[in-house]
Amino acid sequence: MLDPNSFEGLMMTYGRALGWSIVAAVGFAFGVGIALKVFDWLSTDIDEWAEIRDGNMGVSLIFISLIVMVGLLVYKVI
Repeated sequence: MLDPNSFEGLMMTYGRALGWSIVAAVGFAFGVGIALKVFDWLSTDIDEWAEIRDGNMGVSLIFISLIVMVGLLVYKVI
């Protein structure tokens, strides 16, 4: 175990923090992708992406809230 007050210990701590940041980013990306795909499968009556392209703010707010909620779940897990 390195001394956290030494330069090597500081660099090790920075490296671990960077590693966990990368893991969190990858987990968030996969989590959001899977959540959006499942939401698309469950809502078969509407084409969400076409509605968002047409400027439907309601559908875009639903997607935004889905992304935020998945982000909070991934944050709590990691």
